[in-house]
Amino acid sequence: MAGTRAFFDFRGHGASGVPADGDWSYAALARDLRAVADATGATRAVGVSMGAAALLGVLGETPERFERCVFFLPAILDRPRADVVAGRLGRVAERIEAGDVDAVADLLRAEVPPDAPGGERYLRERAATLSRRGVAGLVRALATSTPVADRVRLAGVTARCLVVGQERDDTHPAQVARELAAALPNARLHVFPTPGGLWAHRAEVRRLVAAFLD
Repeated sequence: MAGTRAFFDFRGHGASGVPADGDWSYAALARDLRAVADATGATRAVGVSMGAAALLGVLGETPERFERCVFFLPAILDRPRADVVAGRLGRVAERIEAGDVDAVADLLRAEVPPDAPGGERYLRERAATLSRRGVAGLVRALATSTPVADRVRLAGVTARCLVVGQERDDTHPAQVARELAAALPNARLHVFPTPGGLWAHRAEVRRLVAAFLD
């Protein structure tokens, strides 16, 4: 694909620090994304899980902001998460506050296929990132809030969109992917029949996204 690619770490992730104001809302994540997109002149965007929610937040406020968007494993739209997922996120927040990185990794294990190449390393790195001071606030916020108040706000989105979901994933329900694709005026939906999209279907995900953005 031609053009410049920009990657960034959301607040509390990677090289980005914990916000001094303690704002972990989806609105704050959307502001971060918009700031990077505006600074780089981005016309296309890819959001994964939490990043997909941040992208929804941007489009909910400025539906014409991007030309093409990819939502990979969207977890939430305009309704609260299922109790089982919200409860798990609450337990993750508790273990983060206790400084128990091993317990955080164990609670995240449901998101990674047991035979996934590199899965254990991913879990350890993810748990270490989330266990940074203050990030428990992010986990609690994501458990109880939504990126858009009403999906009707997405009716004016002008971008061509690709929505990718997977079955048997309670953290990223396939039904959310289907509802998001239905809410966007110009969206294509692809749902994998099994979970583990980042591992079991990695090559196909790359083909789908590259072909769509190109």
